[in-house]
Amino acid sequence: MRQVLAAALGATVLLAGAAMAHGPSRQKAEMSVILDATPAEVWEVVGRFDDMSWHPAIAATRMEPEGAPADVPEESTRVLTLAAEGDPTITEVLLGRDDEKMTLRYMITEVDVAVIPVTNYSSTMQVKDNDGRAEFVWRGGFYRGFPNNDPPAELNDDAAVAAVNGIYQAGIDALAERFGRVE
Repeated sequence: MRQVLAAALGATVLLAGAAMAHGPSRQKAEMSVILDATPAEVWEVVGRFDDMSWHPAIAATRMEPEGAPADVPEESTRVLTLAAEGDPTITEVLLGRDDEKMTLRYMITEVDVAVIPVTNYSSTMQVKDNDGRAEFVWRGGFYRGFPNNDPPAELNDDAAVAAVNGIYQAGIDALAERFGRVE
């Protein structure tokens, strides 16, 4: 009986320790807008991995290495230079592109968490047909910028979600300004 009690107490201590060691949970963001344009017109703009000039936060897009393809999953790498002080960059790799489904999937491989407070970020942009109008959907999954417990405020879950939502909103607003928004 004493051995069973000792084993139960040991298991309880181990499980309690594991529960206290819980790290960050995956966060998600999603935004969409219906634009006053055809899906093909919007896809022509957002479907190019080598050109993100439609987003107001992006000053320049370049493929690495120079001359690299812009449509080969796992091989196409783009570097986005942000229109911010110090010209920070974000490096992303194309995970998939489907012209028929008008879907572009990518992930960030390098970014300073001071620029965007996220890690392990992956995203999908999709253009859907909504009664002849383009519905642009942008969704992503990510972890906060600080992987351990007790993150500083600028690297916690709220900061990560707010940063990604800000990026998505700025892009959606730019597309709505370009094409018009359907109410």
